Amino acid sequence: MFLRTFGVSIVVTVLSLIAAFLYGGPQALILTAILGVLEVSLSFDNAVINATILGRMSQFWQTMFLTVGILIAVVGMRLLFPLAIVWITAGLDPAHALQLALNPPTDGSPTYEELVTAAHPQIAAFGGMFLLMLFLDFVFADKSITWLSWIEKPLERIGRLDQLSVIIAACALLYTAMFIAHDGEQTTVLVAGLLGLVTYLLVNGLGEMFHVEEDGEIADLEGTAEVPGGGGPSELAKASGKAGFFLFMYLEVLDASFSFDGVIGAFAITADPIIIALGLGLIGAMFVRSITVYLVRQGTLSDYVYLEHGAHWAIGALAVILLYSIGTPVPEVVTGLIGIVFIVSALISSVLRNRRLKDAGTPATV
Repeated sequence: MFLRTFGVSIVVTVLSLIAAFLYGGPQALILTAILGVLEVSLSFDNAVINATILGRMSQFWQTMFLTVGILIAVVGMRLLFPLAIVWITAGLDPAHALQLALNPPTDGSPTYEELVTAAHPQIAAFGGMFLLMLFLDFVFADKSITWLSWIEKPLERIGRLDQLSVIIAACALLYTAMFIAHDGEQTTVLVAGLLGLVTYLLVNGLGEMFHVEEDGEIADLEGTAEVPGGGGPSELAKASGKAGFFLFMYLEVLDASFSFDGVIGAFAITADPIIIALGLGLIGAMFVRSITVYLVRQGTLSDYVYLEHGAHWAIGALAVILLYSIGTPVPEVVTGLIGIVFIVSALISSVLRNRRLKDAGTPATV
Protein backbone atom coordinates (compact mmCIF):
# COMPACT_ATOMS: atom_id res chain seq x y z
CA MET A 1 0.00 0.00 0.00
CA PHE A 2 2.76 2.44 0.94
CA LEU A 3 4.83 1.83 -2.20
CA ARG A 4 1.76 1.91 -4.44
CA THR A 5 0.78 5.29 -3.00
CA PHE A 6 4.19 6.92 -2.63
CA GLY A 7 6.14 5.07 -5.33
CA VAL A 8 5.59 7.69 -8.05
CA SER A 9 6.47 10.51 -5.65
CA ILE A 10 9.71 8.77 -4.67
CA VAL A 11 10.67 8.27 -8.33
CA VAL A 12 9.79 11.90 -9.14
CA THR A 13 11.88 13.06 -6.17
CA VAL A 14 14.93 11.14 -7.36
CA LEU A 15 14.53 12.44 -10.93
CA SER A 16 14.01 16.01 -9.67
CA LEU A 17 17.17 15.89 -7.58
CA ILE A 18 19.12 14.53 -10.55
CA ALA A 19 17.71 17.31 -12.74
CA ALA A 20 18.63 19.91 -10.11
CA PHE A 21 22.19 18.58 -9.96
CA LEU A 22 22.52 18.69 -13.75
CA TYR A 23 21.01 22.17 -13.81
CA GLY A 24 23.06 23.84 -11.10
CA GLY A 25 25.39 21.33 -9.44
CA PRO A 26 25.49 20.38 -5.75
CA GLN A 27 24.15 23.75 -4.58
CA ALA A 28 21.00 23.44 -6.72
CA LEU A 29 20.53 19.86 -5.52
CA ILE A 30 20.71 20.92 -1.85
CA LEU A 31 18.35 23.87 -2.35
CA THR A 32 15.84 21.68 -4.19
CA ALA A 33 15.93 19.09 -1.40
CA ILE A 34 15.42 21.79 1.25
CA LEU A 35 12.43 23.26 -0.59
CA GLY A 36 10.91 19.80 -1.03
CA VAL A 37 11.23 18.97 2.66
CA LEU A 38 9.81 22.35 3.69
CA GLU A 39 6.81 22.02 1.38
CA VAL A 40 5.96 18.54 2.65
CA SER A 41 6.45 19.37 6.32
CA LEU A 42 4.42 22.59 6.13
CA SER A 43 1.57 21.25 3.98
CA PHE A 44 0.16 18.36 6.00
CA ASP A 45 -2.90 20.45 6.87
CA ASN A 46 -3.35 20.97 3.14
CA ALA A 47 -3.29 17.21 2.59
CA VAL A 48 -5.86 16.60 5.33
CA ILE A 49 -8.30 19.15 3.88
CA ASN A 50 -7.70 17.85 0.37
CA ALA A 51 -8.52 14.34 1.61
CA THR A 52 -11.84 15.43 3.10
CA ILE A 53 -12.87 16.87 -0.28
CA LEU A 54 -11.29 14.19 -2.43
CA GLY A 55 -13.24 11.54 -0.54
CA ARG A 56 -16.47 13.14 -1.80
CA MET A 57 -15.43 12.91 -5.45
CA SER A 58 -15.93 10.09 -7.92
CA GLN A 59 -12.98 7.99 -9.08
CA PHE A 60 -12.78 9.96 -12.34
CA TRP A 61 -12.44 13.34 -10.60
CA GLN A 62 -10.02 11.90 -8.06
CA THR A 63 -7.85 10.80 -11.00
CA MET A 64 -8.21 14.26 -12.57
CA PHE A 65 -6.96 15.87 -9.36
CA LEU A 66 -3.97 13.54 -9.24
CA THR A 67 -3.05 14.05 -12.91
CA VAL A 68 -4.27 17.35 -14.34
CA GLY A 69 -4.23 18.83 -10.84
CA ILE A 70 -0.56 18.07 -10.35
CA LEU A 71 0.25 19.86 -13.62
CA ILE A 72 -1.63 22.91 -12.37
CA ALA A 73 0.20 22.74 -9.04
CA VAL A 74 3.66 22.32 -10.54
CA VAL A 75 3.55 24.32 -13.77
CA GLY A 76 0.82 26.77 -12.82
CA MET A 77 1.47 27.66 -9.19
CA ARG A 78 5.19 27.00 -8.77
CA LEU A 79 6.49 28.18 -12.17
CA LEU A 80 3.97 30.37 -14.02
CA PHE A 81 2.39 32.03 -10.99
CA PRO A 82 5.53 33.97 -9.92
CA LEU A 83 6.13 34.92 -13.56
CA ALA A 84 2.55 36.14 -13.84
CA ILE A 85 3.01 38.27 -10.72
CA VAL A 86 5.98 40.02 -12.30
CA TRP A 87 4.03 40.37 -15.56
CA ILE A 88 1.05 42.01 -13.85
CA THR A 89 2.85 44.18 -11.29
CA ALA A 90 5.93 45.21 -13.28
CA GLY A 91 4.56 45.09 -16.82
CA LEU A 92 7.10 42.47 -17.94
CA ASP A 93 5.79 39.67 -20.13
CA PRO A 94 6.45 36.11 -18.85
CA ALA A 95 9.38 35.58 -21.22
CA HIS A 96 11.17 38.68 -19.97
CA ALA A 97 10.24 37.82 -16.38
CA LEU A 98 11.83 34.38 -16.79
CA GLN A 99 14.93 35.97 -18.31
CA LEU A 100 15.09 38.37 -15.36
CA ALA A 101 14.81 35.44 -12.95
CA LEU A 102 17.58 33.45 -14.60
CA ASN A 103 19.82 36.49 -15.11
CA PRO A 104 19.60 38.86 -12.10
CA PRO A 105 20.33 42.49 -13.06
CA THR A 106 23.58 44.09 -11.95
CA ASP A 107 22.62 47.70 -12.67
CA GLY A 108 20.59 48.20 -9.49
CA SER A 109 17.19 47.70 -11.12
CA PRO A 110 14.59 45.57 -9.23
CA THR A 111 15.32 41.85 -9.22
CA TYR A 112 12.80 39.10 -9.94
CA GLU A 113 12.70 38.23 -6.24
CA GLU A 114 12.02 41.83 -5.26
CA LEU A 115 9.21 42.17 -7.81
CA VAL A 116 7.49 39.00 -6.61
CA THR A 117 7.90 39.92 -2.94
CA ALA A 118 6.47 43.38 -3.62
CA ALA A 119 3.22 41.69 -4.69
CA HIS A 120 2.87 39.96 -1.31
CA PRO A 121 0.01 42.22 -0.05
CA GLN A 122 -2.25 41.24 -2.97
CA ILE A 123 -1.35 37.56 -2.70
CA ALA A 124 -1.78 37.45 1.07
CA ALA A 125 -5.10 39.28 0.95
CA PHE A 126 -6.56 36.94 -1.68
CA GLY A 127 -5.29 33.73 -0.10
CA GLY A 128 -6.00 34.89 3.45
CA MET A 129 -9.64 35.69 2.71
CA PHE A 130 -10.22 32.43 0.84
CA LEU A 131 -8.77 30.36 3.69
CA LEU A 132 -10.53 32.45 6.34
CA MET A 133 -13.89 31.72 4.71
CA LEU A 134 -13.08 28.01 4.62
CA PHE A 135 -12.24 28.07 8.33
CA LEU A 136 -15.29 30.11 9.34
CA ASP A 137 -17.70 27.94 7.38
CA PHE A 138 -16.30 24.90 9.19
CA VAL A 139 -16.41 26.23 12.75
CA PHE A 140 -19.90 27.72 12.31
CA ALA A 141 -21.37 24.51 10.83
CA ASP A 142 -23.22 21.95 12.96
CA LYS A 143 -20.99 18.92 13.57
CA SER A 144 -21.78 15.56 15.14
CA ILE A 145 -18.28 15.49 16.72
CA THR A 146 -16.40 18.46 18.15
CA TRP A 147 -12.75 18.64 19.16
CA LEU A 148 -12.30 21.89 21.11
CA SER A 149 -15.86 21.68 22.39
CA TRP A 150 -15.46 24.62 24.79
CA ILE A 151 -15.19 26.93 21.79
CA GLU A 152 -16.63 24.91 18.89
CA LYS A 153 -20.04 24.42 20.53
CA PRO A 154 -20.61 28.18 21.12
CA LEU A 155 -19.39 28.91 17.58
CA GLU A 156 -21.90 26.40 16.20
CA ARG A 157 -24.71 28.16 18.06
CA ILE A 158 -23.85 31.66 16.86
CA GLY A 159 -23.20 30.22 13.40
CA ARG A 160 -26.95 29.78 12.96
CA LEU A 161 -27.04 33.46 12.03
CA ASP A 162 -27.23 33.43 8.25
CA GLN A 163 -24.08 34.59 6.38
CA LEU A 164 -22.19 35.21 9.63
CA SER A 165 -18.96 33.90 8.08
CA VAL A 166 -19.21 36.47 5.27
CA ILE A 167 -19.85 39.27 7.77
CA ILE A 168 -16.85 38.36 9.92
CA ALA A 169 -14.58 37.87 6.89
CA ALA A 170 -15.61 41.26 5.46
CA CYS A 171 -14.91 42.95 8.80
CA ALA A 172 -11.51 41.22 8.98
CA LEU A 173 -10.70 42.49 5.49
CA LEU A 174 -11.68 46.07 6.38
CA TYR A 175 -9.57 45.93 9.55
CA THR A 176 -6.61 44.55 7.58
CA ALA A 177 -6.83 47.28 4.95
CA MET A 178 -7.28 50.09 7.45
CA PHE A 179 -4.92 49.14 10.26
CA ILE A 180 -2.46 46.52 8.97
CA ALA A 181 -1.74 47.42 5.34
CA HIS A 182 0.87 50.09 4.68
CA ASP A 183 -0.07 53.49 3.32
CA GLY A 184 -0.88 53.30 -0.37
CA GLU A 185 -1.74 49.59 -0.25
CA GLN A 186 -5.24 49.85 1.27
CA THR A 187 -7.15 49.79 -2.01
CA THR A 188 -5.01 46.98 -3.41
CA VAL A 189 -5.57 44.87 -0.31
CA LEU A 190 -9.33 45.53 -0.34
CA VAL A 191 -9.69 44.56 -4.00
CA ALA A 192 -7.53 41.43 -3.70
CA GLY A 193 -9.28 40.35 -0.50
CA LEU A 194 -12.69 40.91 -2.06
CA LEU A 195 -11.66 38.78 -5.03
CA GLY A 196 -10.62 36.01 -2.63
CA LEU A 197 -13.97 36.23 -0.84
CA VAL A 198 -15.97 36.21 -4.10
CA THR A 199 -13.91 33.33 -5.49
CA TYR A 200 -14.63 31.21 -2.42
CA LEU A 201 -18.36 31.98 -2.47
CA LEU A 202 -18.62 31.30 -6.20
CA VAL A 203 -16.65 28.07 -6.44
CA ASN A 204 -17.89 26.64 -3.14
CA GLY A 205 -21.48 27.65 -3.89
CA LEU A 206 -21.48 26.08 -7.34
CA GLY A 207 -19.93 22.89 -6.00
CA GLU A 208 -22.53 22.57 -3.25
CA MET A 209 -25.41 23.41 -5.59
CA PHE A 210 -24.57 20.75 -8.15
CA HIS A 211 -23.59 18.26 -5.44
CA VAL A 212 -27.03 18.60 -3.86
CA GLU A 213 -28.78 18.30 -7.24
CA GLU A 214 -26.91 15.14 -8.22
CA ASP A 215 -27.32 13.59 -4.77
CA GLY A 216 -31.05 14.10 -5.16
CA GLU A 217 -31.02 12.36 -8.53
CA ILE A 218 -29.10 9.42 -7.08
CA ALA A 219 -31.50 9.22 -4.15
CA ASP A 220 -34.44 9.02 -6.54
CA LEU A 221 -32.80 6.17 -8.45
CA GLU A 222 -31.20 4.21 -5.65
CA GLY A 223 -33.38 5.08 -2.67
CA THR A 224 -30.53 6.53 -0.62
CA ALA A 225 -27.86 9.18 -1.08
CA GLU A 226 -26.15 9.05 2.27
CA VAL A 227 -24.59 6.61 4.64
CA PRO A 228 -27.06 5.55 7.36
CA GLY A 229 -26.75 7.83 10.36
CA GLY A 230 -25.79 10.87 8.29
CA GLY A 231 -22.11 9.98 8.10
CA GLY A 232 -21.69 11.56 4.68
CA PRO A 233 -22.13 10.65 1.03
CA SER A 234 -22.13 6.98 0.12
CA GLU A 235 -20.13 5.47 -2.72
CA LEU A 236 -23.18 5.90 -4.94
CA ALA A 237 -23.56 9.55 -4.02
CA LYS A 238 -19.97 10.66 -4.61
CA ALA A 239 -19.79 13.74 -6.76
CA SER A 240 -19.49 13.24 -10.50
CA GLY A 241 -20.42 15.28 -13.56
CA LYS A 242 -20.98 18.97 -12.82
CA ALA A 243 -20.67 18.41 -9.07
CA GLY A 244 -17.33 16.68 -9.52
CA PHE A 245 -16.09 19.43 -11.83
CA PHE A 246 -16.87 22.22 -9.37
CA LEU A 247 -15.42 20.25 -6.47
CA PHE A 248 -12.30 19.81 -8.62
CA MET A 249 -12.18 23.56 -9.28
CA TYR A 250 -12.73 24.30 -5.59
CA LEU A 251 -9.93 21.91 -4.67
CA GLU A 252 -7.55 23.55 -7.15
CA VAL A 253 -8.29 27.06 -5.84
CA LEU A 254 -7.91 25.78 -2.28
CA ASP A 255 -4.61 24.12 -3.14
CA ALA A 256 -3.42 27.34 -4.76
CA SER A 257 -4.36 29.35 -1.65
CA PHE A 258 -2.26 27.02 0.47
CA SER A 259 0.62 27.50 -1.97
CA PHE A 260 0.77 31.28 -1.83
CA ASP A 261 2.79 31.59 1.35
CA GLY A 262 5.05 28.71 0.36
CA VAL A 263 5.87 30.24 -3.03
CA ILE A 264 6.65 33.62 -1.49
CA GLY A 265 8.58 32.02 1.36
CA ALA A 266 10.68 30.05 -1.10
CA PHE A 267 12.38 33.27 -2.17
CA ALA A 268 14.05 33.38 1.22
CA ILE A 269 15.98 30.32 0.03
CA THR A 270 16.35 30.93 -3.71
CA ALA A 271 14.88 33.09 -6.45
CA ASP A 272 15.64 30.59 -9.21
CA PRO A 273 12.25 29.58 -10.73
CA ILE A 274 13.60 26.25 -11.94
CA ILE A 275 14.74 25.19 -8.46
CA ILE A 276 11.46 26.42 -6.95
CA ALA A 277 9.49 24.40 -9.51
CA LEU A 278 11.56 21.29 -8.81
CA GLY A 279 11.52 21.58 -5.02
CA LEU A 280 8.11 23.04 -4.22
CA GLY A 281 6.38 21.67 -7.28
CA LEU A 282 7.59 18.26 -8.35
CA ILE A 283 8.82 17.03 -4.96
CA GLY A 284 6.56 18.94 -2.56
CA ALA A 285 3.30 18.89 -4.51
CA MET A 286 3.68 15.24 -5.49
CA PHE A 287 4.21 14.14 -1.88
CA VAL A 288 1.30 16.27 -0.65
CA ARG A 289 -0.94 14.52 -3.17
CA SER A 290 0.42 11.12 -2.20
CA ILE A 291 -0.34 11.89 1.45
CA THR A 292 -3.84 12.96 0.40
CA VAL A 293 -4.44 9.68 -1.43
CA TYR A 294 -3.04 7.69 1.49
CA LEU A 295 -5.40 9.42 3.93
CA VAL A 296 -8.39 8.66 1.66
CA ARG A 297 -7.52 5.02 0.96
CA GLN A 298 -6.59 4.21 4.55
CA GLY A 299 -9.68 5.90 5.96
CA THR A 300 -7.41 7.84 8.31
CA LEU A 301 -9.86 10.70 8.74
CA SER A 302 -12.54 8.24 9.88
CA ASP A 303 -10.15 6.56 12.32
CA TYR A 304 -8.74 9.81 13.70
CA VAL A 305 -11.80 12.02 13.71
CA TYR A 306 -10.16 15.16 15.11
CA LEU A 307 -7.62 15.46 12.28
CA GLU A 308 -10.06 17.38 10.11
CA HIS A 309 -10.74 19.75 13.00
CA GLY A 310 -7.03 20.29 13.61
CA ALA A 311 -6.46 20.98 9.92
CA HIS A 312 -9.22 23.60 9.84
CA TRP A 313 -7.86 25.33 12.94
CA ALA A 314 -4.46 25.33 11.24
CA ILE A 315 -6.12 26.92 8.21
CA GLY A 316 -7.65 29.59 10.43
CA ALA A 317 -4.23 30.33 11.89
CA LEU A 318 -2.69 30.46 8.40
CA ALA A 319 -5.41 32.87 7.23
CA VAL A 320 -4.74 35.21 10.16
CA ILE A 321 -0.99 35.01 9.57
CA LEU A 322 -1.40 35.82 5.87
CA LEU A 323 -3.51 38.89 6.65
CA TYR A 324 -1.14 39.99 9.44
CA SER A 325 1.89 39.50 7.17
CA ILE A 326 0.57 42.21 4.86
CA GLY A 327 1.94 44.73 7.33
CA THR A 328 4.55 42.74 9.25
CA PRO A 329 6.73 39.91 7.87
CA VAL A 330 6.15 36.54 9.53
CA PRO A 331 8.90 33.87 9.36
CA GLU A 332 7.91 30.76 7.41
CA VAL A 333 8.93 28.57 10.34
CA VAL A 334 6.26 30.22 12.52
CA THR A 335 3.55 29.43 9.98
CA GLY A 336 4.67 25.84 9.71
CA LEU A 337 5.04 25.24 13.44
CA ILE A 338 1.54 26.54 14.21
CA GLY A 339 0.05 24.18 11.64
CA ILE A 340 2.07 21.25 12.95
CA VAL A 341 0.99 21.97 16.55
CA PHE A 342 -2.69 21.86 15.59
CA ILE A 343 -2.30 18.69 13.50
CA VAL A 344 -0.25 16.81 16.10
CA SER A 345 -2.58 17.91 18.90
CA ALA A 346 -5.61 16.72 16.94
CA LEU A 347 -3.90 13.39 16.20
CA ILE A 348 -3.04 12.83 19.87
CA SER A 349 -6.60 13.73 20.89
CA SER A 350 -7.95 11.27 18.32
CA VAL A 351 -5.73 8.46 19.62
CA LEU A 352 -6.80 9.14 23.22
CA ARG A 353 -10.45 9.21 22.15
CA ASN A 354 -10.12 5.89 20.35
CA ARG A 355 -8.56 4.33 23.45
CA ARG A 356 -11.39 5.60 25.65
CA LEU A 357 -14.01 4.24 23.28
CA LYS A 358 -12.20 0.92 22.99
CA ASP A 359 -12.05 0.58 26.77
CA ALA A 360 -15.77 1.32 26.89
CA GLY A 361 -16.49 -1.22 24.14
CA THR A 362 -17.74 1.47 21.73
CA PRO A 363 -16.73 1.61 18.03
CA ALA A 364 -14.20 4.37 17.34
CA THR A 365 -16.27 5.75 14.49
CA VAL A 366 -19.12 6.70 16.82
